[in-house]
Amino acid sequence: MVTVRVWDVPTRLFHWALVLCLLGLVLTGQTGGDAMVWHFRLGYAVLTLLGFRLLWGVVGGHWSRWSRLPLSPASALAYWRGRAPLHHTVGHNPLGAWSVLALLALTALQAGTGLFSDDEIANAGPLSPLLTGAWVSALTAWHKNLGKALLIALVALHVLAIAWYRWRQGEDLLTPMLRGDKVLPAEVPASRDGAWHWLRAAVCLAASAAAVRWLIGLG
Repeated sequence: MVTVRVWDVPTRLFHWALVLCLLGLVLTGQTGGDAMVWHFRLGYAVLTLLGFRLLWGVVGGHWSRWSRLPLSPASALAYWRGRAPLHHTVGHNPLGAWSVLALLALTALQAGTGLFSDDEIANAGPLSPLLTGAWVSALTAWHKNLGKALLIALVALHVLAIAWYRWRQGEDLLTPMLRGDKVLPAEVPASRDGAWHWLRAAVCLAASAAAVRWLIGLG
């Protein structure tokens, strides 16, 4: 057995920052009133994090890259039959990879519709003036109802899957996302995780933040 760095520091920070932001968004959205100021700020933070993850999937650690996600139907079928090769289970396994993509896509959709939402009381997304009233109403309805419910359900399913793997499969998915390392039966490429790597991550985060600031300024 060998210990391998799978999740680099930037990937882990992204993951837990997104968790905290989503929790904060649910709480502030339910509270309303003055808390909506923070609801918008957290929404911008989520967009920044998603932009960072998009870039990090290209230039980040070995197992954080999009090219390492086993997304083919053949990969999913082999995993389902218990015949997946080791390199398809080191990072996200085939089912987990699709789950992560679905979660990121739905989070992006939810944050994006928030930019155009308007509660017709005191809070309006920065881009709502760019659309007609009908479109704003439709996007607001999605954001406040079905979109929110679907995202909460998908997050809950994600958490339940982690618990199922731990208690039924004996596979701990949580600790590696905290510590970064996995104990594996054979040597595989490790993710780089040092000062220069973190500097690259900082550049990606800054670029994403600048893009989000430009986007919200369009309204």
